[in-house]
Amino acid sequence: MTIFEQRESNIRAYARTYPTVFVTAKNARQIDEDGKEYIDFFAGAGVLNFGHNNPHMKAAMIDYLQKDGVLHSLDMQTQAKAQFMQKFTDVILKPRNMPHRMQFMGPTGTNAVEAAMKLARNATGRHNIVAFSQGFHGMTLGALAATANEYFRQASGVPLLHVSHELFDQEHDHEAALTALDALGHQYRDPSSGIKPPAAFMVETIQAEGGVNVASKEWMQKLEKLAKEFGSVLIVDDIQVGCGRTGSYFSFDDMGINPDIITLAKGIGGAGTPMAMNLVHPDLDKHWSPGEHTGTFRGQNLSFVAGEVALRYFEDDKLMSEVSEKVNTIRHALEPLVSEHSAKELRGKGLILGLDMGSGDVAAKVVQRCFKNGLMLGACGSGGRVLKIIPPLTIPDADLIEGLDILKDAVRFVMEEAA
Repeated sequence: MTIFEQRESNIRAYARTYPTVFVTAKNARQIDEDGKEYIDFFAGAGVLNFGHNNPHMKAAMIDYLQKDGVLHSLDMQTQAKAQFMQKFTDVILKPRNMPHRMQFMGPTGTNAVEAAMKLARNATGRHNIVAFSQGFHGMTLGALAATANEYFRQASGVPLLHVSHELFDQEHDHEAALTALDALGHQYRDPSSGIKPPAAFMVETIQAEGGVNVASKEWMQKLEKLAKEFGSVLIVDDIQVGCGRTGSYFSFDDMGINPDIITLAKGIGGAGTPMAMNLVHPDLDKHWSPGEHTGTFRGQNLSFVAGEVALRYFEDDKLMSEVSEKVNTIRHALEPLVSEHSAKELRGKGLILGLDMGSGDVAAKVVQRCFKNGLMLGACGSGGRVLKIIPPLTIPDADLIEGLDILKDAVRFVMEEAA
């Protein structure tokens, strides 16, 4: 029996999906203690947009450490933080004419969501927040109230209050989702409906954990219009699908919307080092008083160092052009699985794609078969029925093609075995 089985909590999950001990990793490959290599289509649940041990980030962090750079700083001012903030301003915010302030908090996505919800309630004086079906926003109690997954919600131990859920926009529910927003607007306008406008609408443009469900531009624009009409805060959770994952820095860059708050984590730390940041419109940020939302590890200077290097990938279009080519490679490889009825649907945007297998049991068998043959892949969506493909944006073409071959073979093997 291993030390993990002896001493680690029963809560561990990914360790059961990938039952080996990893030792080294580089870009899109991990190697275990037996020397077996695995191509990584999981990428730390979307953290490692720029690959394992990115050489540019690693060199910058080593240099910073050797110079005795400040590592922990709460929210004090450091040179590393200033350089990150300036680079983010120059590369991301100014080109988009975004006046947003940067708020750093505890280095997890759920903390970013908690801060966003707290600020929206503070600024509007309202309690309720509207989230959406299949949405995932985190595991702490406020964020968990906005998360739709019943398996996660039932572990809370207390009622999850002050969040209501509406229908998310999906292709098969598109008209119904538009109608639902119209109905909400009608209720908010009716003083006798008993339903008041919320403090905020919180939404993922692409529901990563929810099954790689992609909202339409039309629905997102209608949602923004609804929020603005009633003075509600529009919060876009870009934690898993931001930082270049969709072929542009923000997942909503092509949607013509201007969120009031954008929650970021995962890929923003660059090298897998922990970091979370909210972009907050100044009209909202003025509602914070100093120290109202803190976090011991909001001054993660190695993350600032690596994150600043990550931003250099967005100084030109090279990486995003490569992402577009890789998306074409994936679709060309996997769409035949749908046409031959081995899979139900392939959906997504950029380098986050979901292969819907129609069954959680089938998807789990494919994941196991892939891992056995050297590919790390995760499942998501209702009942775990969707295979989520999120390799590093920097994955070499040869690794991408080899991984896709393993995936195709696994899908066909499982489907033939089930027939």
